[in-house]
Amino acid sequence: MEAVKILEKPTTINWDYDEEADVLYLSIGEPQPAVGMDIGEGVILRYDEARKEVVGLTLIGLRARLLKGLAGNH
Repeated sequence: MEAVKILEKPTTINWDYDEEADVLYLSIGEPQPAVGMDIGEGVILRYDEARKEVVGLTLIGLRARLLKGLAGNH
């Protein structure tokens, strides 16, 4: 299996939150077309196949995760 590049150099992280869908989109650099891979527990890894480079993450159910985590810390 080939290695996938992950943050080889400092870069900007862009984000967008869809409150209605409760989804957080994180992009390494400017958002770009990418292949998505479900890596479990509501996390989608987005990567550029040609460059073998991770270009972002999508986190599904962010609000519920945060509330669950905060409730567990009391």
